[in-house]
Amino acid sequence: MIPLCSGSQVVLLYCVVDDDNRIACIYLHELNHFHPVMIKVTVAGIVFLCSLLPMSLYAQVYTNKVLKKNEPSPDSLKKIEYPYMLPIWGEKAARAGFTLPYSAGVSLNYLWQQSDIVIDNLMVGFNNGPMYSLDGLVRFNKAQATAQAVTIRPDFWLFPFLDIYGILGRSMASTDVGFGVYIPDSTNNEQEIFSTGSKVNFNATTAGFGITPTIGVGGGWLALDMNMTWTDVPQLNKPAFAFIFGPRAGKTFKLKNPDQNVAVWAGGFRVKLNSGTNGSVNLGDVLPTDQLEAKISQGQTSVANAQQEVNAWWNNLTPPQQSNPINKAKYDAANAVLYRAGQVLDAAAEAVTNISNSTVQYSMDKRPKDMWNFIVGSQFQFNRHFMFRVEAGFLSSRVQALASLQYRFGL
Repeated sequence: MIPLCSGSQVVLLYCVVDDDNRIACIYLHELNHFHPVMIKVTVAGIVFLCSLLPMSLYAQVYTNKVLKKNEPSPDSLKKIEYPYMLPIWGEKAARAGFTLPYSAGVSLNYLWQQSDIVIDNLMVGFNNGPMYSLDGLVRFNKAQATAQAVTIRPDFWLFPFLDIYGILGRSMASTDVGFGVYIPDSTNNEQEIFSTGSKVNFNATTAGFGITPTIGVGGGWLALDMNMTWTDVPQLNKPAFAFIFGPRAGKTFKLKNPDQNVAVWAGGFRVKLNSGTNGSVNLGDVLPTDQLEAKISQGQTSVANAQQEVNAWWNNLTPPQQSNPINKAKYDAANAVLYRAGQVLDAAAEAVTNISNSTVQYSMDKRPKDMWNFIVGSQFQFNRHFMFRVEAGFLSSRVQALASLQYRFGL
């Protein structure tokens, strides 16, 4: 399972100078707390703003800092005490007139994903016996991983421009593969001797962490979400590692209620898996038991017939033809493949005789067919505490859907 609950918090600052030489700045906090804000100060105030640049450049919220008769004066703003520890520089931001969102939160996420995978360097063994390479013997016509997961994601804003979060979840997943076994004939052309499929269902536990640095771009925002996860699958010898990178660009729109807004975004989603995988499963759980013994017997007969054809072809060659390096290479390659196919089928036939107690050991290199796919998403903020988010990924061999409910509080 490749768990997919990335944190997409973002912030931005967009500033323009109006005709009265005043600076108008729009601040957006993280994706889960968009509060449109307008700040206007005189050009003389630039010096003070620059002193807060590392923080305010990625401020988390909008704040109505337009000094009118009924609004606090700059002197009264200086007396404001920020009641929370985070984010760092939060008190300075509050005294500058910014209304910061709650700095901590927890979200409940549901994710569904389906992805094609590519399998290379496959080796198998039976009942802890010798491992056999299946390269050149087995061809996959289908290899697809499907997962649905529920995760909990706590997070906090360390700085107004940097969100840090953790990931903990459980998933139900499956890997569905279809493959055929191929051997060479007397003309060195490969032929399929039998085909079958396998579907393995499993449950997994995922843990990890991530960060979301942010930046303001024009009138919108850019978030560069990154996380690392480790997924414990009982059938694997060690947890599977994945690195997720999800750049997103978007825009937030204010609603009539100042505590409500809607955000929309689009971006990319990149998955990098550790390529090496090895483990052990019950043979009856990965291969269909019905007619399996007959298919193996059919394969053994096909290998024996192919070996006779290759030998007959070689024996019918004249000595000069047998000395031809091309013919000799064809003969040696065919013999090597047929010998390996016979070993694998013999070992499988022995394991099938007691399939309920037999195991198959495997190792392989795997990777997503497409590392990138396109994503779009939206979030509705009910108030400063609750947000609901949806996201979809497509335009590649991987498709996914995410729904998330988040609650935020001060820390």
